[in-house]
Amino acid sequence: MFDPITLAIGAGIACAGWAVGRFGRRSAAQPAVAQCGCGHDLALHDPKAGTCHAELGRKTMVGRVWVQCTCRRYTGPVPVEDFFSRPIMPLADEPMPRSGD
Repeated sequence: MFDPITLAIGAGIACAGWAVGRFGRRSAAQPAVAQCGCGHDLALHDPKAGTCHAELGRKTMVGRVWVQCTCRRYTGPVPVEDFFSRPIMPLADEPMPRSGD
């Protein structure tokens, strides 16, 4: 009915898993940030034009020069809000709808 060898092996595996989880090295939990192919997140990209506003430091013979990122379009994952909800307020260049129209 009960196989003592299989039960002992299962208990050994369970204890080994507990010991590794309890005493093993733990890495600090980093929040997942959606990034574009250029390495910057969605907050640094213009929503209309799509250009990246981040600055990169480049080494030159004189020293360090800061230049704008050359990314022209956000290619990372699309936020869930863009799928399921509309903007609450109209954008600045769109006219406000009138209640009488």
